[in-house]
Amino acid sequence: MIPFILALPAFIVGILLLYKGSDVLVEGTSKTAAQLGVSALLISLIIVAFGTSAPELAISSGAAIQNHADISLGNIIGSCIANLLLVLGISAIIRPINVQRSCIKREMPIVFAATAILLISSYFGLLDNYHIIGGVIFLILFVAFVAYFIRCAQKERNYNKKYNKGTVRKNVLFIIFGIIGVIAGAWMLIESAITIADFLGIPAFVIAISMVAVGTSLPELVVSAMAAFKKESDIAIGNVIGSNVFNILLILGVCSLIIPLNAAASLNHQVILLAVTLIMFPILYTGYIISRKEGAFMLILYSIFIWYIFFF
Repeated sequence: MIPFILALPAFIVGILLLYKGSDVLVEGTSKTAAQLGVSALLISLIIVAFGTSAPELAISSGAAIQNHADISLGNIIGSCIANLLLVLGISAIIRPINVQRSCIKREMPIVFAATAILLISSYFGLLDNYHIIGGVIFLILFVAFVAYFIRCAQKERNYNKKYNKGTVRKNVLFIIFGIIGVIAGAWMLIESAITIADFLGIPAFVIAISMVAVGTSLPELVVSAMAAFKKESDIAIGNVIGSNVFNILLILGVCSLIIPLNAAASLNHQVILLAVTLIMFPILYTGYIISRKEGAFMLILYSIFIWYIFFF
């Protein structure tokens, strides 16, 4: 945790790093996808989503090692809800997000399945008394998820397309440096937020599911918002969908191998996450676009969720 006196400067530097890192990341992703002949959606689902999920991985696994199960689980649940409502809501207000039909038929059911598996596993104690078993199952499902989309990318790829390997390497470096910038910026913002929250005496789970969750979702927020601004809708939505699957299957899988997550105590919050995921289906189906009005509606829902967290 950084000293309180450095919280505000760290916050400002974090914003600057997030902005520049996301700008470079979106640029590198869109150009790499075009040159390799695959969609930006697929690259965002795996590479970009992994990079923007790095703060959640660091915070939740670190909390698990320190035996803070509330922070590990609360951060992931809160981050997934923030990704769907806050990140996509703000991105849609900046510029309406076009949605591929394949996203609704292929990617969204996977996110829903991962969320449902989390709820079912928590109910039957697979993240508590039998947390090792649950962790192994989650990690196996995560490997299957990555393998499936790598296979999709290979099938989709246009092998007849000629591309400059040197330019591809340059754009891949853009992706790497963009991810580093986003992670560094998010770390500064998260640390400053935790310092301020601790100073104010806010309970750990409330901090995790609200402030820390929003903090760890800042990479997704900035990357998706920047992608929406640049009319890269596939990156905007692929980043969020991939991140939620990474959060649930990879990060909770790793954390549950370390300690029991006391997941049964947060079933109500997991039901909220499942409900939010379900709400996304009709929103995406309406004209295959997330409009500014729908974005505003999503932000209202997120405000209600935050109000519920703090006052109930």
